[in-house]
Amino acid sequence: MSFNIDKGLFTSDFIDHHAVLGVPVDADMKGIRKQYLKIARRLHPDSSDIKTDSDRRLASEYLSKLVNPAYEYLSQEKNFSEHQIILKLKGQQAQRQQETIVLSTDRARQLATAANTNGDYQAALKELVEHQYQALEQTPEVIGRISELNLVYLMRTVGQDNGALRTAARPDEQPSASSSAPAAKPASRPAAPPPTKDSLVDSFIRRSEEFEKQQNYAKAILELREALKLNPKNSNCHSRMGMIYIKTKQAKMARIHFDKALEINPNDEIAGAGRRMIEQSGNASQAGAKSAGGKRAASGKDTSSKGGLFGLFGGRKK
Repeated sequence: MSFNIDKGLFTSDFIDHHAVLGVPVDADMKGIRKQYLKIARRLHPDSSDIKTDSDRRLASEYLSKLVNPAYEYLSQEKNFSEHQIILKLKGQQAQRQQETIVLSTDRARQLATAANTNGDYQAALKELVEHQYQALEQTPEVIGRISELNLVYLMRTVGQDNGALRTAARPDEQPSASSSAPAAKPASRPAAPPPTKDSLVDSFIRRSEEFEKQQNYAKAILELREALKLNPKNSNCHSRMGMIYIKTKQAKMARIHFDKALEINPNDEIAGAGRRMIEQSGNASQAGAKSAGGKRAASGKDTSSKGGLFGLFGGRKK
């Protein structure tokens, strides 16, 4: 079962874990854990008081595919810190693009112009969370409404003097001149360029390079995987991933990423050179194994090939 949630912060490549768990975007880990345990008790078959088979199936789906993954992600310190940064960037982006944002609920529209942003946000959130996992058929809709509140709250609280978000009117409402006038104010303020996927990818690559210098290859690979989640067609990420797999003696995985990098960018120098080195190393090892003193010869060829790879990658400016 897939859950089509497209309101608020949810996009094709971003999940609002805070909305799934029904916690404020500024919640600490203690608050997140407390709310997770409350939801888990409600949905888990061993502790739930859910009566119908259909609701039990929904509860199991929500727990395994939404709630548990959200908590597992946020409970990791690195993920939690990075998620907070991304939320801040999304708030900044929403502030700059507020004229294009459409809000579907009265609560979100009211929060967009509220004088007491924090107080109204907490009150609206509490109201939704109380029945978030009660009427289970409505749960995805409630999560979307919570995410809308999160989006508006981030937009209202990031930076200085954010102004009011121009909200979309209901289909049966016509925007008045007075309601649309304030939206022009933010355009007069100079704004920095909106954060892009490329800038986020670059940050993951930089952290990967730092871990690689420390020979912490496992963490370097994790950083590149996060970058590839944002941009699966970044040839630089794939070629760097191949380089690290070579250093960890995983030639098969290295080949996969080199091939992918070349598929995206046939002129990728690292990927091309790495692919040739792997082929040469394999051919040399096979030839050495068939010759007299095969084991010693194969070992010698492998050593020289590995040195060539490290020389290539080590000498390239990053």
